[in-house]
Parts: sequence; C-alpha cells; structure tokens
Amino acid sequence: MSAPSQPTTAQPVYLDSLNEDQRHAVEAVDGPVLVLAGAGTGKTRVLTTRLGHILMQGKASPWEILAVTFTNKAAREMQNRVSGLLGRETDGWWVGTFHALGARILRRHAEAVGLKSNFTILDSDDQIRLLKQLMAESGIDEKRAPARSLMAIIQRWKDRGLMPDKVSDTEESEAADGKMMALYGAYQERLQTLNAADFGDLLLLPVELFTRQPEVLEQYRNKFRYILVDEYQDTNVAQYLWLRLLARVHGNICCVGDDDQSIYSWRGAEVGNILRFEKDFPGAKVVRLERNYRSTPHILAAASGLISHNEGRLGKTLWTDLNDGDKVRVRGVWDGIEEARVVGDEIEAIHRRGEKLNEMAVLVRAGFQTREFEERLITLGVPYRVLGGARFYERMEIRDAIAYLRIIAQPDDDLAFERIVNTPKRGLGKSTMQALHQYARGANIPLLQASRQLIETDDLRPQARKALAGLLGDLDRWRGLAKEVDHTELMARVLGESGYEDMWRADKTPEAPGRLENLKELQTALEEFDDLAGFLEHISLVMENESSSSDDKVTLMTLHGAKGLEFDTVFLPGWEEGLFPHQRALDEGHGKALEEERRLAYVGLTRARKAAHVSFAANRRIYGNWQSAIPSRFVEELPADHVDVSAERGVYGGGFDNEKPRFRSSGRSHRTEPTWATTTSSGSGDFEIGQRIFHQKFGYGAIREIDGDKLEIAFEKAGTKKVMAGFVEET
Repeated sequence: MSAPSQPTTAQPVYLDSLNEDQRHAVEAVDGPVLVLAGAGTGKTRVLTTRLGHILMQGKASPWEILAVTFTNKAAREMQNRVSGLLGRETDGWWVGTFHALGARILRRHAEAVGLKSNFTILDSDDQIRLLKQLMAESGIDEKRAPARSLMAIIQRWKDRGLMPDKVSDTEESEAADGKMMALYGAYQERLQTLNAADFGDLLLLPVELFTRQPEVLEQYRNKFRYILVDEYQDTNVAQYLWLRLLARVHGNICCVGDDDQSIYSWRGAEVGNILRFEKDFPGAKVVRLERNYRSTPHILAAASGLISHNEGRLGKTLWTDLNDGDKVRVRGVWDGIEEARVVGDEIEAIHRRGEKLNEMAVLVRAGFQTREFEERLITLGVPYRVLGGARFYERMEIRDAIAYLRIIAQPDDDLAFERIVNTPKRGLGKSTMQALHQYARGANIPLLQASRQLIETDDLRPQARKALAGLLGDLDRWRGLAKEVDHTELMARVLGESGYEDMWRADKTPEAPGRLENLKELQTALEEFDDLAGFLEHISLVMENESSSSDDKVTLMTLHGAKGLEFDTVFLPGWEEGLFPHQRALDEGHGKALEEERRLAYVGLTRARKAAHVSFAANRRIYGNWQSAIPSRFVEELPADHVDVSAERGVYGGGFDNEKPRFRSSGRSHRTEPTWATTTSSGSGDFEIGQRIFHQKFGYGAIREIDGDKLEIAFEKAGTKKVMAGFVEET
C-alpha cells in the first residue's frame, strides 16, 4: 500500500464554487460531522467535493475511505465526479451501497459467519421458495400464514440487527401459530447449509462479524480512516450499528442527510438515527445547508412553515436569493373528477405557454389516485408516464380483476381464463394447464369449454377436477348475476367471492395495501360507464392509446417515489384528512406516523422549482360511495402569506378567493373540523327531518337523520347517503 500523497500548497480552486456553509461541511474533515442538507441545497456537490478534498489534501488514499450511498447509480456518479475533480482515475475505491459493501466484506470473511467465499445471494423468489419448504416441514399452513408475510417479519428482524438468538419476547411475533422464532432459526440454518445469504444478511452478518470477531473489526477500523454516508436519515438499525462499530474509535465519520425528508419507516428506516447523531458521537459538528438553489421563496417558506409543526426534528430554515415567484396555489374543488379536470386544464395551459410536459409532475399520496388523472390526460391527448409503477390499468391486480370481467362477458377469452384460473391459488398448476391446452387444441375449442368436458373424465387429478369445477360454477353464477345486478356490484361480488381480495388482505408485504386501494378505485371507475361492455371497450381503447412516441410527457408518481427529483411545476392533489395524512397514520394515534406524513408533504412541495399547486376535494368516492371530506390539516398549516387559496362555491369557504382557510381541533387526534362555513347553508339547524332538499351531486332527497352538521338523506336516485349540511339546499 502506497502512502497518501503529500498535501498540495496551492489554494484549492474547487472550493471557490461553494457557499460558506458548503465550504464548512467540506473542510471540517476530522472528527464526527453531521451535514443537515435541506432539499435543493447542493448535497451531492458537498459530498463529492469533501471526498475529493480528503484525497487532495493527502489525508487518505482512496482505499482508506468508505463512502456509502443508497443506490448504485449514486455510487457511480460519486466516483465519476471525484475522478473529474482530481483529474485522474483512482483505484481501490470502497464506494457503494450498504448491501454491495457488506457483500464485499463478507466475501473476505465468509468462514467467520459460517459461509464460504463463493456464497450465493438469494433473490426474493428463492427466499420465498426456501421458506415454503421449511413451513411445510414445520406443518405451518400457508393459507393461514402466507410465506411472504412471514418473510417480511424475518426481514424486519434483520433490519433491526436481530439474529434468531437476539429476538426478545417483546419482539417475537405471534404469526405462524407461535412458530415464528423457530422458523427464523431454521431459515438461517438452511441458508448456511446452502452456502447462501439473502439481502438482509448482507447488512446483518457484517454486524455479527464485527461483534464476534474483534480482530476483524479492528482491521477495518484501521483501514477506513474516513467514513462518509449519504441519506443518513434512511438508515435502518442494522446499518446504524454497522457504522457505529466502524467509527467508534477514530470518529472520522461524516453523515449527510435531512431529517425533514425521512419518509421510509415502512422500509425499516429510523429517523432517530440522525436525530441522536450528536449523542452517539460526542463533540460532533453540525453544519446546516439551508441555501436552496431549486425553489422560489414562496415555495420554500410554505414548506418550511409546514414542517415546523413537527417536533421530532433538528431544525433548519431554507432560503434562497431567487425571485419571489408565485405563491403556492391551494384550490378546493367539488370532487375528485373535478380535481382531475382542473389539473388537466392547467397542464394544457402551461404547455401552451411553451413549458415542457417533462417539467410537470402530479405527485399523489396513494397509487390509486393516478387513475382519474390518467383518464383525464388521455381524454385531453396529453402524453404522460407513470414513474415507479405501472399505469393504472397495467397494474397486476387491475389486470387480474379485469380478466375476471372479461371471462364473464366473453367465455371464449382464453387469455383471460389463463390469467384467473389459478389466481388466487386453487391448486391448478402447470400439469393441469398443459392437459387443458392439449385437449383444447385437439378439439379446437376454447379453454373454458375444454375445462367443462375434462372435469367429466378421469384425465385430471381428483383435486384438480374439484377445483376446476368450483371455478366453473363460480363463473356460471357470476354470468347469471351479471343479468340481475349492475357491473359495479358484479365486480364487488367477484372480488369477494373469488377470494381475490382476501388474498391481498392476507399478504403482509408493503405493496398489498396499495393493491387493495387500487381495486377500490377500479370499482369507482366502473361507475362511470353504463354497462360492462362499455367499460371493457374503454379499457381496450386506453391500452391502445398508451403507446406514445413522444418523449415529452407529464410525470405521474407517488410522493414516496418523487424524493430526489425536481420539476418546474408540481401538482399535489388529494390533500384531505384520511387520504393525506393517510388514515393508517391517523389511526395509530401517536405523533410519529403523522410527522412522517408531514415530512412527505414537505418533500412534495420542495420538488417544485417554480410553481406548486395543492388541491383538495369536498367529496371522494370510497368503495363506490360518495363521502364528504374535509381539507387536510396540512392545508391549515401552510403559512398564509405564501399561499393563494380559492375554492369553488359550495366547497369549504367557496366564493372567498384568496382567503386562508382555518380549522379548529375537534379534540380528537385523528381529524380537524372546519370553522369556515360554506356559502350554501348556515348549518344543520336550518333543516328538519323529513324535509326535501337538493344536493348538486346526488340530486333530490329527504332528510332521515340529523347529527350535528351531518345529514343522513334518502336520495331518490343515489340511495341513502351521509353528507355535510353545507352541501345541500332547501327546495
């Protein structure tokens, strides 16, 4: 190993482009340093310049620095930038993700953790397959305890740095009939037997290695003279332990992150890691990067005012010397359909002014929200892309549900039949399908007809015959039901009776709740069509229109997926209680979940360079039913001087342009009540039971019950609904 190069005597030119705070973060080389890098404050420049500065000053050689990033792309970008700064390629880098660096360490010391150096890293499918084998051996019923759910528990334990012998009674799960601990132990033993590790092990086993082999830990402590960590707010417990063990002696660790952008607790991220940095590393220097180079002052002030309501933060205030720009626009609309129309029209207007579609984004809290915006953009002929996920009608659960409708409407649709025949699992595997295909081709008949004939023979196994007969019976019943009920109710019955919804309810993976929400949104979409045939024809046209040669497209994505991106104009729809903040966060009844939702709102606002548009709807369709909604508490928390509020007449405060809405707490932690009245009524005191009224969405009806400001009304066409008194008029 060659000695570090001698420090240069010339004034470092690369420091000239940094502002004062950035320069402090770069030059504070020795000892623990926490860089609180606000959104758009030049974090990447600071990281790469600091790394180059250490090398240029001769503090260390490349192989003596450990630089941890959260994506492989970020690692490559860091290497390229530092090489450009130095003017030469460097060898021996230890730059990469936690998983990549963990694997590199384990390859060198595999025997110390019971593996060989050529161990295999299992992907998620292999993990599930292995776990299913162990479940079968232990007599665990996968129908009652899905393998993916149990694997999620194991991975959570690994994220928390817990080997099987470290899981305490308080951590132990009651899943798998109390056999979860034993299953975890058996899983780890089988991994060793197979000379394999999963992704969780790439984080967990280095911690075990350093803890149980002090001499190995000492080797790496001496090797890595400087440690740099990006996105520190997103580290989990295992990653935190890993870093603390390495940096405990020399303390030359620099962590860069933003506690206000910690939004991944569902992945195991612990915002507490960054909040207690100064306690973990006494004498740490904290540098705040607060000068923003991305957004206008109004956007920054609105975002800063919002996030200031969080208690669990270290605190910083973003500022910029850019021109003021426009205030954040907050608009209240009647319903979700109107919201999509307003956003679509605004996108068209901005585009006509010469702005590129690529510089516009619609950022939603939940994936199901994109459906109405997709429909509207298709109607307008505006090209769009969905980042971080498929378009609404391309999503797996939506395709599955539509396949059920297709086979009901058209029994000869072999592609639809193949998609649903074993979804959810019915024990109809490859051998059954091969027999069906062979028979159908020979007789030149559709698969469904072939199934009817084969279940009358002994060509299929008894179990397969029984399962197939059950499915055919269900399809016949639903086909008959389609003549008696509307297509919306038919979809609800099919999803329930087929077990498809139950399949996703039992699935404990992070994606499952979103899939269920998408299925609800599909049922809402069905309501917009007169019959099933019209809906299926619409789907065909949508799928046909989804191919576009244009590279200039509006971006639709979730707020979680938008972190790290930026656009000139950002639309933030659905700011309503129960949607954003999400109902799950409200139901938890404590501040942590709500504060993460607020951080998510902060991330959304700070994606915008020039303009941010927030919207909320007074009505949303949930489970196919219209429900009244109240604006998110986050709307209330936006500072009045930096927002421009308007609402349609009949919507909270409608008709009072530029008037800041205000709420009062209802005394319960999970909601707020508006104190500002609508313009259509003075409240429920004006109404009586039995009185005839008119509602703009539901039409005419009679009041059945009065509960404060809420009315239960029997509408002539829409059935019985609960609505706010302010949304109805006397007749």
